[in-house]
Order: sequence, then structure tokens, then C-alpha cells
Amino acid sequence: MNTQTLTDAGTLWRVAGPVAEAIGLHARLYDVVLVGTAQLPGEVIRIDGKRCVIQVYEDTAGLAVGEPVVNTGQPLQVELGPGLLGQILDGTQRPLRELARRGDDPYAVATIARGARATALDRERRWDFSPAVREGDQVGPGDLLGTVPDAAMAHRVLVPPRVSGIVRNLRTGLLRVSEPVATVGDEEVAMLQYWPVRQARPASQRLALEVPLVTGQRVIDTLFPIARGGAAAIPGGFGTGKTVLEQSLAKWSTADVVIYIGCGERGNELAEVLEEFPALVDPRTGTSLMQRTVLIANTSNMPVAAREASIYTGITIAEFFRDQGLHVALMADSTSRWGEALREVSSRLEEMPAEEGYPAYLATRLAEFYERAGAVRCLGDENRTGSVTVIGAVSPAGGDFSEPITQHSLRLAGTFWALDTALARRRHFPSINWTRSYTLYQLDGWFADEVSADWPVLRAWALDMLQRETSLLEIVQLLGADALAAPQRVVLTIGRLLREDFLQQSAFDEGDASCSLAKQHTMLTAIHAAHDALATAVERGVAPDTASAVPTLLEIGRMRAWPEAEMAQLSNDLTARIRTQLEELR
Repeated sequence: MNTQTLTDAGTLWRVAGPVAEAIGLHARLYDVVLVGTAQLPGEVIRIDGKRCVIQVYEDTAGLAVGEPVVNTGQPLQVELGPGLLGQILDGTQRPLRELARRGDDPYAVATIARGARATALDRERRWDFSPAVREGDQVGPGDLLGTVPDAAMAHRVLVPPRVSGIVRNLRTGLLRVSEPVATVGDEEVAMLQYWPVRQARPASQRLALEVPLVTGQRVIDTLFPIARGGAAAIPGGFGTGKTVLEQSLAKWSTADVVIYIGCGERGNELAEVLEEFPALVDPRTGTSLMQRTVLIANTSNMPVAAREASIYTGITIAEFFRDQGLHVALMADSTSRWGEALREVSSRLEEMPAEEGYPAYLATRLAEFYERAGAVRCLGDENRTGSVTVIGAVSPAGGDFSEPITQHSLRLAGTFWALDTALARRRHFPSINWTRSYTLYQLDGWFADEVSADWPVLRAWALDMLQRETSLLEIVQLLGADALAAPQRVVLTIGRLLREDFLQQSAFDEGDASCSLAKQHTMLTAIHAAHDALATAVERGVAPDTASAVPTLLEIGRMRAWPEAEMAQLSNDLTARIRTQLEELR
């Protein structure tokens, strides 16, 4: 946050947990203030007569009535520029690596001093700026001024929104982020920009969501795809694999930049994320995945107000990279903990509670967050497009999907991936329940054009078979398999092949962690051909148990390990052998 301009001072009048009240403070709503002699950062969230109500982003223990409260005159802002990639930040964009300090004990756990502040972007590091314009050029908002190499990509330095004019005083070479690279009109433009986190960054035009975010996960790409620029909710109880699934999406999805927000999760789980993400190898570059990732960490024991701010910090950083023409995937883990932060602050404000104690504006806040997802034509170059895809994990207590945050997320997100505790207990991962999940994005046309014309037909067939199998399994539990007709028992066999050999996918198997769309299509085609051959054999009078015991059907489970280059030939050979063996049965 930019705290350089201190405009007014008041006096601390009341403190209640993360909420404080000040008198004599002239401030606007959402101004950032510094509370107490420790100068703890906070945000004005209500103005009641002569009193300003402040949510403090730090532990308020030790504050005393009468201490000074200073207004910075600025809303909560984030620093935007080169150097964000690879960072680990907290909810107010403090760099945690830099703030962590240790005492004399080498085995002591790193801690962060209360009230500690540091800039998110290194002010001393120099970046090699290469201009893309000339002095005298007329430029406007979003136009490209130049580039600097940043991690695994070229960082575009753009004209800020609401700035336009003639380029003057253009510089080149090694520059700090705070040094002007040019003067545009009357404004000096540096690589470093500030932006209020609660304000969406502007774009030239919102685009239709017609291209999928390919994830490499078969159950998602084939059955419940998400559009690039869309929104998805992943509700699931403890142990259903939300974190592993989000890591897989971060590693294998067709996103240029990943923003991972650990919002209110348990410290040990977030510690695993902080350890594992740097160790993940980016399949694009062969380097660490952190080279195109920003991690925002707020554990459950960190200040509740900063947890609420972390969502806005993450989505603003995502929009910044979107404006450079990049496709960003934002993982919020989890929106439930964010909602709990809203509920705690609301109770301190003595607001009238709504359902399950959440504030009445919960749905509005969630909608504001999800609506900042989207695919856009960026300001400046009309050919530059970018997107922010929001994937919000939800942690309903006891796996109860009827609780408010899950229900509101279901209404707002275009894709709903419902994680199932029963599937997780059976070691079926990803544990996405195919009967409760859905997608509202109409992407069959893209898959038909880019993968295969019969993709929509195969997808509809697979969903139908899984739905029919689920219904038949309920009958089997009551009456046994013998109560089913022969064609229904074929459905059970094909449903099992789809579940066990297609939908199941191991994130820890190097050969199966990601599956290309072509391979997914080939696998589904082979299972469909097996269904046709089984159905034909049963119609001819072959017993369903006999037909289902054909040895070649077992080879379908090995398709996931087949090399990509040999996939089509091996699939054709397997399909031919399945047909031959079934035709030989009498």
C-alpha cells in the first residue's frame, strides 16, 4: 500500500478485536489509516457521525484508547509492476520472505513483527527496459511503452488508465521500478503503478467466453469444462482433494500466470503449498512453476481483516497481468474462510446477521468477486486480449452443500465441480461427483472444431451412461444384479470402465497427471466402441457376465499409460481385438 502521504490524525476511542473506532479523524470510506503508536494498518469501513470505524489488518492486542490514528488519504492499494512473479505475499501485499525474521535460535520458527512494513516490489533492483515507442509518439491508456524481462516472460510496461499524450523524456537501459521510463503528456510514467484493490481495472471490451481453459484433467475437460475467463466453484469437505486438484490445475492448465490465494487455510496445509509450489516443475519451461506464480498466504491464525483483503489483492494482481494480454488462472482456497472473515468483522460491527450469521451483503460481495473474472479486449492494442479465470474452493462444514457460501457460489459460478467425500474414501481422484457437477459454458463447438467433430456426441453419451449407471446401482443395492436385464448389465460394465479407467486420474503419476485433449478423445472413443461391441454381443444372446469377462476389456485401463504418439494406432488395434473376441463368443 502507498502510505507516503499522511493527511490527517485522530484519536483511538474504542477497540473490539480487529475493529477499532477513532474520533477526530477526517477520512473517506475505505481510506487506509495507521492505528496506534505501532502504526498498524487498517481500513475505514464505516463513518458514523464523528466516529470512523476501522478494520485493522494486524493483531490489535496492546492498543490503548487515546493513541493516535493517522489517515494516509489513500484506499488500500497494491503495487503493480515487474517482480511480482515468484513472490509470496500476505493479504495486504507485504512480501513474507522479506518480513520473516529469526532470533538467535537457528531452530526458531520465522515470525513477522507486528506492524512490519515492506514494499512488495524491490526498489533497488534494476530492470533492463527496452522501449517500444519513440519520443513524439501519441499514446493512450493501455498502449505499450516497452518491455523488461521478468522471470519466464517479457513484462509489458503499459500506459496507465486515464493517461494519454505525447511521449517525452523516453529512457532506456537499467532502471528501478520507481524511476520514470517516459513522460506521457504531463504524467511521469514508471514501471511501478498503484491500483485500489476494490476497484476493477478497466478494459476496452468484454468478450464472449468461447474458448475453454484446458486443464489436462479428463473429468473436467471432457464432462465439465470451464471457459477461459469463466468462474468455477469447487466445494468439498476435508480430505476430498481440493488442494491437490488446484495444484494440478495450476501446473497443467493453459494459463500463462497463476495467482494462488491461501485464504484462511490451516497453517500446515498452506505450508505444504509454499513448499510444493516452488518444487513443481513447469512443463512449459522446465523451470520452477513459481516463475509464473504469485502466492498470497493468509493462514487461519493470521489477522482476520487481512484475510478479507486477500481476495481483492489477488484479483487485482490477476487483472494487471490480464491487461498485458495474458491468460490468468486465480485459485482462491477458500472462499468459505473469506466469508467467515466477513462474518466476524460484521459481528464486531453489531450488524444484523442473516443466514447462519453471515452478513446480509455476503451474496453481493461474492458476486463482486466472481464478476471480475472474464475475457477482455485490453486497453490499447485492439488485438491484445487477456482473461482471468476464477476457481474458488469452498469448504462447507461437514460437506453440507446447502450452506450459504456454497449456494451463492453455485448461483454465481458457471461451472460447479462438486467434490464427493465417498469418492475420496474409495481413493477415486479427482473426487468430482459426476451426478452433482455441471457446466453452463457452451464449448462443444470449440471442441468439435479443434479436437474432433464427434466430441459433443461422445461427451453426451458418457454423461448419459454415468447417469444410467448411478440409477442402476441403486437397484442393485436393493435387489442384486440378477434383477437387471441384460442390456442394463452392459451399462454397469461400461459405467465402471468410464469411472475407473477414464475419470480416475493420478496427480502423482508422471504419465497420467495431465492428459491432452487428443488422448482424452481417443480413450473415450475406445470405450464407446467397446460399448457397441458388448451391446451387439448381448443382443446376439451372449451372457452379460461372459461378454464382460473378455480379457481385452482389461487393457482399456492401460490406455492412460500409452505414449501420445502411438495412441491412435494402439487404440485402433485394441478396438479391433475387442470386437474380434466378442464376435467369437457364442
